[in-house]
Amino acid sequence: MPINIKNTETKTIALKRIISRDIISKLTLSAVLIAIGAFAPFVNQQMITGPIVNACLFVGAALLGLGSSVFVGLMPSLIALSIGLLPAALAPMIPFIMVGNAILILVFSWLRKRNYWLAVISASITKFAFLFSASFIVSNLIIKKEIAVKAASMMSWPQLATSLLGGAIAYSIMSLRKKRE
Repeated sequence: MPINIKNTETKTIALKRIISRDIISKLTLSAVLIAIGAFAPFVNQQMITGPIVNACLFVGAALLGLGSSVFVGLMPSLIALSIGLLPAALAPMIPFIMVGNAILILVFSWLRKRNYWLAVISASITKFAFLFSASFIVSNLIIKKEIAVKAASMMSWPQLATSLLGGAIAYSIMSLRKKRE
């Protein structure tokens, strides 16, 4: 049975276009989420910045997969520190915040298919518990006690609240996206 080369070439070209569109789409979404996460700290209000960044993490985890969304989760803290939005004294907390973001993404990704809200709540509680615990370690490293108290406060209940709000925002965004499809 002869192989229809033209048909095979057409299928190959079509497949390459689909793959390249998918890659371009993921790169674009990654860039948008990084930009939103990077500019959110300019608001300089944790109860606004936190939900925005966490929404980016949840959306990234749902639409980009683990690798890309973890990368997105690293950027806001690095950018905020590098452009001076975070006090230099809080720099020791940055690696913990990055790990906390990765924890949020991993737990959410693991449970999302089972139940969205279970995933959001579990991921938020896990991130909060990690950051709250880490804040005790880091606060002992910070020389200025008023900054140590502020850092510990920022890593307490606001982490849970901003993660849960971020999950609600992400749910709204993804619901709107589904309606458009």
